[in-house]
Amino acid sequence: MKKAIIVFLVVALALSFAACTGKPAGGSGSGLPSIGVNIYKFDDTFMSYTRGAIELNAAGKATLEVVDSQNSQPMLNDQVDVFLSKNMNALAINLVDRETAGTIIEKAKAKNTPVVFFNRVPVAADMASWDKLYYVGADPKQSGTMEGEIAAEWWIANKGKDQVLRYVMLRGEPNHADAEARRIYSIKAVTDAGIKVELLAEDYANWDRPKALEKMDAWLAQFGDRIDMVFANNDDMALGAIESLRKAGYFQGGKFMPVLGVDATPPALQALEEGTLLGTVLNDADNQGKATFDIAYALAKGDNPSSAGWKLGDNDDAPPVVTGRYVWVPYVKVTKDNYKQFQK
Repeated sequence: MKKAIIVFLVVALALSFAACTGKPAGGSGSGLPSIGVNIYKFDDTFMSYTRGAIELNAAGKATLEVVDSQNSQPMLNDQVDVFLSKNMNALAINLVDRETAGTIIEKAKAKNTPVVFFNRVPVAADMASWDKLYYVGADPKQSGTMEGEIAAEWWIANKGKDQVLRYVMLRGEPNHADAEARRIYSIKAVTDAGIKVELLAEDYANWDRPKALEKMDAWLAQFGDRIDMVFANNDDMALGAIESLRKAGYFQGGKFMPVLGVDATPPALQALEEGTLLGTVLNDADNQGKATFDIAYALAKGDNPSSAGWKLGDNDDAPPVVTGRYVWVPYVKVTKDNYKQFQK
């Protein structure tokens, strides 16, 4: 009888503690800390690798619930509500729309649930609004600069500085910081090399290979051989352009069109091997996924994220300055000279 009373009291105290803290005792049914993770769109090639890295690093350490937001910010907001209702110990959020982070932050702050944003950086004012917000990603200006440097090196070697480079640009999506930075800094690197440029056309293909193919079909019909080069904000769009160019007779019989992308995904590395892609820039999905999990895991356990082993830096040059809450994973140029070291 006494044992039964003692057990009852222990259970009652545990339930009372959970109700007061708003967190389940132990974090999850497994006794492991629980982390809610969303991916803005599962069928995005780069994000599929990032997701895989998060899941790989979480094995045996944390309970993950990973959801597909299907490129819908309202769906993502609802998913966050579900995560918070389940008292997740931390969230890892891949935003659909970076300018809507404030809504998620308010909800997470009310539940005292720390958040690691990844791949799509919230605006600085939102990041400054609470000290339990972190970001993992890469500096998009660096990726654009590297893409442009690959282009400039090829152009000078094959055409010379005196010939105007006429190009088309496949952009990611509106209001995406990476897309905008890659658009600007890729061309800046070309002009900084002393090359004159002429933009023939640019349009959004939303990171999507089939959409990029359609855009490139239309540009080829409009401009034909006037196009000298294709810049794409990611590899999927570059591969869509290559598919269009291949249909038009390029990459055979000595007919070549330089195409550049960003991410260094396995399909892009295959295109480098085939000689249809001029260059890409490694967007390190493995380390971005690992850093995202490591920071979220530390927060879920109540540890200082500095213990996760990643350098915590500041935001870029956008005010206000937010100190010590950003992990910047560096990019790497990838061309036919070094692509094999990135194949798995």
